[in-house]
Amino acid sequence: MSLTLEHVSRVVDNQVYIDDACLSFEPGSFNVLLGRTLAGKTSLMRLLAGLDRPTSGRVLMNGADVTGVPVRQRNVSMVYQQFINYPTMTVFDNIASPLRQARMAQEEIEQRVRDTARMLHIEPLLARYPLELSGGQQQRTAMARALVKDAELVLFDEPLVNLDYKLREELRQEMRELFKTRHTIAVYATTEPNEALALGGTTTLLHEGRVIQSGKTAEVYHRPQQVLAAELFSEPPINLIPGKISSTEVSFADAVHFPLNNDLQDLPVADYRFGVRPSHIGLVPSNDDDLELAVQVDLAEISGSETFLHVRNEHFVLVLHLPGVHEYAVDSDILIYIPTHKLFAFDQAGQLVQAPRSKVGRVA
Repeated sequence: MSLTLEHVSRVVDNQVYIDDACLSFEPGSFNVLLGRTLAGKTSLMRLLAGLDRPTSGRVLMNGADVTGVPVRQRNVSMVYQQFINYPTMTVFDNIASPLRQARMAQEEIEQRVRDTARMLHIEPLLARYPLELSGGQQQRTAMARALVKDAELVLFDEPLVNLDYKLREELRQEMRELFKTRHTIAVYATTEPNEALALGGTTTLLHEGRVIQSGKTAEVYHRPQQVLAAELFSEPPINLIPGKISSTEVSFADAVHFPLNNDLQDLPVADYRFGVRPSHIGLVPSNDDDLELAVQVDLAEISGSETFLHVRNEHFVLVLHLPGVHEYAVDSDILIYIPTHKLFAFDQAGQLVQAPRSKVGRVA
């Protein structure tokens, strides 16, 4: 089944929830909706499911207009943030419930439930009740109920957000493997850029109900077409520095000057907003073309085995995402290094002019 949105908008009480969305989802594809809270992810999923009807535009399944077809007449499943299981029913009965509603034969119900439970590693738990399960087991049960009926469209509305890190990593991997063998369209909503990267497939960036960019996840990440896309698809947020290219140099904030090198020489003479991801700035130079900056430390934020280092000079502030634990006193003076081949260049309208490149010329 293919699924297409043609200029779909949804407006309620003069508030725009979705604004002129045009998207296509292919059979067997895994699709991520990435955006901040209130970006419109859940609103878009409700339109895809048929829970809400668009104010304008069309929803097409296999080329047929299903804009006004309610969810009960579509082959759709949905998994939510919260563990929505029936507490008085066993795991088996929870998973089997949509099949019984469809009046499927008991023998086939048995087979499907056990196959799906085996896939999600909860087959030994089928006789238990939800309150006897861990959080991860409860979410697997909810996912199994969504997957058991072989829906043409499965929607995941931030289903892992309430789980601990280890469980989230485990379920992400299982989901990627699961949908490699199915012809279902999977749509997964998240606020976390790293989760979108981990899941792969395609990613659609949403902001205030608008589709900012959509495409293969790696392509959207490496080539954000505008500043907003780069900000949305970076955690911590991408560093943005006002700058200028002249015939001989690159300057930041009209104050920090460097000779123009091969990485930047193809840029026209103009004003730019340069972007650099926090993980690309280092404490030691990685090659001869790195730009050396003298800065002062605002905060060394240690999180487990990594450090988010907040620094400043007189003209702008930056954040570094460093592996390992790095302790610095506030206001201490340090040197940091920005590799020029890792710089994004955006024009004054915020549109991408040049994306980072590897040292052999490929997009980095």
